[in-house]
Amino acid sequence: MENIEWGKLPFGYFKTDYNVRCYWRDGKWGELEISSSEHINIHIAATCLHYGQEAFEGMKAFRGKDGKIRLFRWEENWKRMKRSAEGIVMAEVTKDVFYNAIVKAVKLNEKYVPPYGTGASLYIRPLLIGTGAEVGVKPAKEYMFMVFVGPVGPYFKEGFNPVSLQLVYDYDRAAPQGTGHIKVGGNYAASLRAGLRAKDEGHASALFLEAKEKKYIDEAGPANFFGIKNNTYITPESRSILPSITNMSIQQLCKDMGMDVEKRNIPVEELESFEEVGACGTAAIISPVGKIVDRDNKKVYEYCKDGVAGPISTKLYVTLRAIQEGEEEDSHGWTEVIE
Repeated sequence: MENIEWGKLPFGYFKTDYNVRCYWRDGKWGELEISSSEHINIHIAATCLHYGQEAFEGMKAFRGKDGKIRLFRWEENWKRMKRSAEGIVMAEVTKDVFYNAIVKAVKLNEKYVPPYGTGASLYIRPLLIGTGAEVGVKPAKEYMFMVFVGPVGPYFKEGFNPVSLQLVYDYDRAAPQGTGHIKVGGNYAASLRAGLRAKDEGHASALFLEAKEKKYIDEAGPANFFGIKNNTYITPESRSILPSITNMSIQQLCKDMGMDVEKRNIPVEELESFEEVGACGTAAIISPVGKIVDRDNKKVYEYCKDGVAGPISTKLYVTLRAIQEGEEEDSHGWTEVIE
């Protein structure tokens, strides 16, 4: 433990002491079980392996200046996992099972919650998978819910510094009437090839267009998109976009700051009119975007003069972190202290 360099942590898997598991059998959830194993034993015909019955969440716990550990908007993560389960016909995790598993996983691994001021946090990964055996496309009759945790640094290695995104036309992340609006593994699998290519070509991530007309901004593989101009925060409205809890929170902070908020289609041409651009999500919080490179049309949209994040993005980032770490008043009741 004493060897962890909290301020230099990447965003990745980190082995901790325990995880928490629960099984859905015979139409009901069992008791929570604690495990120190990093492995699970599942049937070779489990539906998660064959038919993509898999959903997950990403959330964080923060160590505050007061030493207390805070969860951020966990109830919204539960609601989203519930929607994901409905979307691909899995057993829905009850609110009590979800909350108790998260709290137990955090408490059991409390020594891995990074100290205040390091820029790191404890990432929490709830995972729901179909474990029942089926050969033939149908939902499983058994499910497993588990929660594991680990300390992480910023999602993009640049941290809160401007990143480059690559606008891509030749790959789709999700279909208009598909699963883009829920947090299931298939969406991420569909984004891998474009994302890896973008990184190979010098960018932090790919930025996708909506699949139907290829006219409007969709989202980056791991984060929602936003643009700021004329004191207005603008973010795409689309059924193929995962509703980010961080984005939802930022929209409220913008309203608190007296800004207008618009959720609407954002045509590619509008990229040149934004004063600030960013990507937001649980993992990234806010990543300011320094430039967007249109891969097909060889056009470059530049933001962040002198390589510095814009003032509004910076204020939003600082304010959100301050709420998450208990430094600023939580007037919306977003955080919950784990006693």
